[in-house]
Amino acid sequence: MGALAFGYHLGVINGPLEAIASDLGFGGNATLQGLVRDLLGSEVVSSLLAFAAVGSLGGSGLADRLGRRRAFLLDAAPLIIGPLISSLATSPAFMIAGRAITGAGIGLSSALVPVYISEVAPPSQRGALGTLNQVLICAGILAALVLNVLVPTRNWRALFWVGALPAVLLGAGMLFLAPETPSWLGLSGQHALADETAHRLWGPGGEALLEADMAGHAKSDGGPKDRAQWGEVVANRGALTGAALFFLQQFSGINAIVYFSSSVFERAGFHSGTLASAAVGTVNVLGSLLAASVIERVGRRHLLSWSWVGMGASMLLMAAGMRLPALAHLGPYVAVLGTLAYILSFSLGVGPVPALLVPEITPVNLRGKAMAMAMGTHWICNFAIGQAFLLAVNAFSVPVLYTFFGVVCLIGAQFARGIKSSTQLPEDLPGTS
Repeated sequence: MGALAFGYHLGVINGPLEAIASDLGFGGNATLQGLVRDLLGSEVVSSLLAFAAVGSLGGSGLADRLGRRRAFLLDAAPLIIGPLISSLATSPAFMIAGRAITGAGIGLSSALVPVYISEVAPPSQRGALGTLNQVLICAGILAALVLNVLVPTRNWRALFWVGALPAVLLGAGMLFLAPETPSWLGLSGQHALADETAHRLWGPGGEALLEADMAGHAKSDGGPKDRAQWGEVVANRGALTGAALFFLQQFSGINAIVYFSSSVFERAGFHSGTLASAAVGTVNVLGSLLAASVIERVGRRHLLSWSWVGMGASMLLMAAGMRLPALAHLGPYVAVLGTLAYILSFSLGVGPVPALLVPEITPVNLRGKAMAMAMGTHWICNFAIGQAFLLAVNAFSVPVLYTFFGVVCLIGAQFARGIKSSTQLPEDLPGTS
């Protein structure tokens, strides 16, 4: 539900933006509409991303101090309140406030979800279940697209009411159904309850699995002295690797591909922006589901590395289609093929794997802050690219930018091959691929 809300709120604002502008009284003001477009979560430039970075980094201590479950309960509040404020907005200021609160909520959720999944999933299924985080983000974006088509734009307030529902389910699930993670219980000194929860989640061998996860962390009473400090996090190789993965992910061009997808399809003869978004979203969901089905056999690093290779090849193909005279007559079709190939490659590894990998390559006592640092890097880079992208297009041209993104992808592929972990990844263990 946290991932679904993440995707939904990224996509919900784009369809009804003109109707919102008209209803809130700034439809005729181009400058104000541009500002509000930024602050309401436009795909191009969105201050929603800045508030998501604040939520991710600002809430970094909650998961470690209060526990994963109680942090989710707190996170449900902005994910409910923010959309409801937006739905009731009568002025741009109220809409901006609602989107800011929502951004903080999805920022915190983006850091909490991967850690929680990694700590409650059976180790043999951690990759598949962790990849579902990305599947649900993509499904949330698709859900927003579908509702943008089905719901008349004059009824845009209903879209925000719907956006509060995943958070309601998230809060209810955490309150009545979901357990605290065994790893956090062990960290907080509740060792008997940690063993009991591990047994309930993973069966008779649960205690041994928990002991393996806690390897290297001595039993403690869970007092303040046992909580990780930021100095430890920024000095940890696994945490730095996680931040680097998200830096490379964002500078591999995913936002450029999404931004240009509509115009790419239009040049190839498909004149529906909705069709372009649906095609990209569907390929993303299907690729993420495929990744979930093969990740335990293929391994994290191999999937990540080959994903970047595919993305780099797609970028360079599109750059060549725009530059080479011999491909000029095929340019629009090369662009469509390259766009879909890039999205498929992204969804097979670079999309889902970094968030899955960070909790696996960082010690248990650093996970909360390490994931917050990684997702903070994601949101900050996403925001920076959104602010600079159109300026870069005007200064250097699209083919030059695509070539740059392609080179970054190839650097990412090489980086993925050299990842070393502070714990053993599943593919490192004896008897596994």
